[in-house]
Amino acid sequence: MLPEDVRALALLLPETIEGAHRGNPDFRVGGRIYATLWVEEERTVLRLPPAHQAMLVEAEPHLFSPIDGAWGRRGWTNLDLAEAEEDTLRGALLAAWRHTAPTALVAAYEPA
Repeated sequence: MLPEDVRALALLLPETIEGAHRGNPDFRVGGRIYATLWVEEERTVLRLPPAHQAMLVEAEPHLFSPIDGAWGRRGWTNLDLAEAEEDTLRGALLAAWRHTAPTALVAAYEPA
């Protein structure tokens, strides 16, 4: 996947807006960042629940890794875009969005 794929997929998620965090594009819902795009490094950093992060890192360690330090222990996770498939990126973005979006917004868009 490419950085422009992250942007396109993230902006499909309800009420997502693009902003900037320390010079990098980010994607927010409800005023909170759920993904930051590192264009030059071809990676995205996602805000995931720690248990979900652990599952992804175990299942696909060549794609996912916790960021260093306390942020990583809180669930912030690197995704290497160069090797990622669309389904993987789409699922990770959706998980980050669900974890970050207000509960009522998530409920409004969840399948019945």
